[in-house]
Amino acid sequence: MILSVLQAIGLFLATNIDDIIVLSLFFARGAGQRGTTTRILAGQYLGFVGILGAAVLVSLGAGAFLPPEVIPYFGLIPLALGLWAAWQAWRRRHDDDDDEAKIEGKKVAVWAVAGVTFANGGDNIGVYVPVFLNVGPAAVVAYCVVFLALVAVLVIVAKFIATRRPVAEILERWEHVLFPFVLIGLGVFILISGGAFGL
Repeated sequence: MILSVLQAIGLFLATNIDDIIVLSLFFARGAGQRGTTTRILAGQYLGFVGILGAAVLVSLGAGAFLPPEVIPYFGLIPLALGLWAAWQAWRRRHDDDDDEAKIEGKKVAVWAVAGVTFANGGDNIGVYVPVFLNVGPAAVVAYCVVFLALVAVLVIVAKFIATRRPVAEILERWEHVLFPFVLIGLGVFILISGGAFGL
């Protein structure tokens, strides 16, 4: 069991380290808004529970619920969110709002965090399924418990990074460009790497 826990920690770190960047941008986007951390944490958990649920279902032979060729199309979620964020940023540039409104953070939606987390988890599902197939049910439960505990750690680390003064200043200045850019890039990467649309 101890070996399973250590393997689960290593597997989580290997498959989720990239989420720190996206989560940091969510924190930068929601800076100054009450409840941002709670919404990001809830969204990350919802998205990750979806990833684990899909991985467990597929490993139990329920591939009909989530055929492997469908997974790359989840890249459309961050792509759409990124395009929407880019459109909003472009519109705000041409608005005559006062400076205080421009500086104030935007409300981060739980569903947006969950959608991006799940869409970014296609590779996680691809890695978790063979692992789950090669261990017993007790080990699968141990993996899931460890993963869910580490989700909170991941969010805390992302918040810590996003709130360091030098990082926070960069994110505050460039968040309106970085946020859509990262989401669009993530969506395109998921679509292309998974062979969606014959790419």
